[in-house]
Amino acid sequence: MHTQFKKWYPYIGPFDPCPPIRCKWYNTPPQLYMTFQPPGLPQFSPYEALRTGTLWPALYGPYTPNLTVGGPA
Repeated sequence: MHTQFKKWYPYIGPFDPCPPIRCKWYNTPPQLYMTFQPPGLPQFSPYEALRTGTLWPALYGPYTPNLTVGGPA
């Protein structure tokens, strides 16, 4: 299974004026890893679907505004 959190290591130049961020994280949407929507996917309840923003748990991607250096929480 793929994870939706990816990391990359930017180039750190010898003359950069600021302290470097050695590892950066970004989030990819979960629908990138589902080629088609199979029939019979489990569904959230109507209340949970409104709270999460999608009807299907397989397409839910949590929002984490502050990814730390160690990775997603």
